[in-house]
Amino acid sequence: MGSEGGLGPPHMQNAEIAAVFDDIAEMLKLKKDNIFKIRAYQKVARAIEALPVAVEQLVAENRLKEITGAGEAITKKITELVTTGRLGYYERLKAEFPERTHSAQGQGAA
Repeated sequence: MGSEGGLGPPHMQNAEIAAVFDDIAEMLKLKKDNIFKIRAYQKVARAIEALPVAVEQLVAENRLKEITGAGEAITKKITELVTTGRLGYYERLKAEFPERTHSAQGQGAA
C-alpha cells in the first residue's frame, strides 16, 4: 500500500497551511498582540488560499517570496511547517491557550 518510503512529513494542503496561520492570528488577537503582526498572518493565510500552486512546490523551488505579505519571519515558518509537518511557534502559542479548540493542525485521530 505504497507510502513514499516514509520520507518526510505528510503532505500539507494549502488550506491546512492557511488554517494554521489563521489560527495563529486568532491567538495573537487573544493575546492583544500587535495589530500589524495579526494582519500579516491573516494576509498570508488569504494569499496561501488563493495560490494556484502548492506551497510545498514554492518551498522546494525557493519561491516563498512570491506569496503576498510573506516576509522573512513568515517564510521561515512556512518552510518549517512544510518540511517538518509542525511549527514550533504555533505549538508554543497553542500551549498558552489549552482551553481553546484549534481549527488547524493537531486535530488528532482518536
